[in-house]
Amino acid sequence: MAEKNRSGYRLQTELVRGGMERSGFDETSEALYLTSGYVYGTPEEAEAAFKGDVDRYIYSRYGNPTVSMFEERLRIFEGADFCRGMASGMAAVFAALASQVKAGDRVVASRALFGSCHYIINDILPSYGVETVFVDGTDLDQWEAALAPGAKCVFLETPSNPMLEIIDLQAVSDMAHAAGANVIVDNVFATPVLQRPMDFGVDIVIYSTTKHIDGQGRCMGGAILGPDWFDEDHLKQFMRHTGPSMSPFNAWVMLKGMETLTLRVERHCQNALQVALHLRELPGVNRVIYPTLDDHPQAALVKRQMTGGSNIIALELEGGKAAAFKALNALKLIDISNNLGDSKSLITHPSTTTHQRMPEEDRLHLGINDGLLRLSVGLEDVEDIKDDLTRSIGVQG
Repeated sequence: MAEKNRSGYRLQTELVRGGMERSGFDETSEALYLTSGYVYGTPEEAEAAFKGDVDRYIYSRYGNPTVSMFEERLRIFEGADFCRGMASGMAAVFAALASQVKAGDRVVASRALFGSCHYIINDILPSYGVETVFVDGTDLDQWEAALAPGAKCVFLETPSNPMLEIIDLQAVSDMAHAAGANVIVDNVFATPVLQRPMDFGVDIVIYSTTKHIDGQGRCMGGAILGPDWFDEDHLKQFMRHTGPSMSPFNAWVMLKGMETLTLRVERHCQNALQVALHLRELPGVNRVIYPTLDDHPQAALVKRQMTGGSNIIALELEGGKAAAFKALNALKLIDISNNLGDSKSLITHPSTTTHQRMPEEDRLHLGINDGLLRLSVGLEDVEDIKDDLTRSIGVQG
C-alpha cells in the first residue's frame, strides 16, 4: 500500500508526483490497474490477508493500486491522515454521514446546501431515525442554539451551492466540538487549492472529484479525508461492505487532473473575477455574487479563510425564469450544464435543475429565485466568455 510518510517536497511537486508507485516496468505515468481481484500463492497467504495480518490488496472494492495512488496524492495535498476515493461526490457525502450516525443521533446542517445533500439530510437520515436540524449557516447564534442540546455531527458547504455563502469554519468547529460533534465540510467549490478546512478545526473534508480535480468533465468521483480514527472507527468497514468504491480508471483520470489542479484553479479564479466585474456593469443583471467582490456579505471572512474566489458566480437577472431561459437560449459559447469546475464554461438554472426538489419556500429563503443563474467560469479566453454573456443577456431588451 502507499506509504503515508511525507517526502519533504513542496505541495505543487506533490500534486505531480505524490503517491507515485512504479511497477517493475518503471513506467513514467502512473499505471492503470484494471483488476477486480488479486491472487494468492497459498491458502495460508489468503487467510492472513483476510485476517488483516498482512497488508496487501484483496479486492478492488477494498483497495486498488491506482486508487491508492490517487488517495495518497490528495491526502498529502489536503494535509489529512487518510483519504478514501469514492464513486461520486454524493457517495462521499452519504458515506461520511451514514458511517457514523444511528437512530437517535442529531445532525445539525447549514440550510444552504446542494439539492442532493439537502435531500440526504432532510429526507433520508430522518427516515432512519436521525434527528436533523437546519440553520442559516452565516448566523452563529443559530449554530449555538442548535448545538446546545448536543449533536453527533455537523454538515456544511462553504462556499455554498449556488449562493456562495461563506461560513466561519473556526467558529462553527469550536461550537461543534464543545457539543461533541464531528464537523464535515463539503469543500468542492473552494478546492484544496483555495481553502484548507482542517486548518480551521474541521474534522472531515469531502469532495466531488468530478468537478475541479478532474477538471475536464470526464469521470465521476469523490473523496473523504480526515483523521485516522474516523477511518478506523467508522468509514473503513462501511465502505468495504456497502461498496461505494472509486473505479481504478476514474482514479487514473483524477491523478492526471491533479497534476494541473493549481494551474487550472488559479486561471479559473482570474477569469471568474473579470467576468464577475463585467456582469456587474450589464443592464438586466440585478445582482452578482462572487466571494472576492467587495460587496460580498462575508467579504472579510473570505479574506481570512480563502486564498481566491473560485470559478463560480451567481447572477440574478431581471424578469425571473423567462429572462433566465431567454438568456440561456441565446448563449453560443457557454454550455448549459449542471456540472461545474470544468475547463469549459458551464451555466445552469438552479431552481429548475440542481435545487428543483427543494421546497420553494426553502429556495426563496436562500435567495434561489427564478432569475438566478449559476455560472462555472472555464478556461476559454475571458473576452470570449464576456462577449457571450453580453450578447445573451442583451437579448432581454
